[in-house]
Amino acid sequence: MSTRPPVVVLPPASDGGRQVTIRGEPTGTAYNLFDVMDLVHRAGLPGKDRAVDDPELIEWRGGGPYDWNAPEPPDTPDE
Repeated sequence: MSTRPPVVVLPPASDGGRQVTIRGEPTGTAYNLFDVMDLVHRAGLPGKDRAVDDPELIEWRGGGPYDWNAPEPPDTPDE
């Protein structure tokens, strides 16, 4: 039986911040990996160094733990 990880980190927004939810509740915006781990620790979850790569703890959407820049908008031709 598969269970969802308690922490979900959403894709980067235009400012590079990523919304973080823990146990389905919004907990804040992370601007780097340290912010995510701070939120994890505050929630009382284990946060060892390898936790960032642990799919049972954190689900990374729209990029992994080292992706913090918002995607570049596609080039559009000048009108």
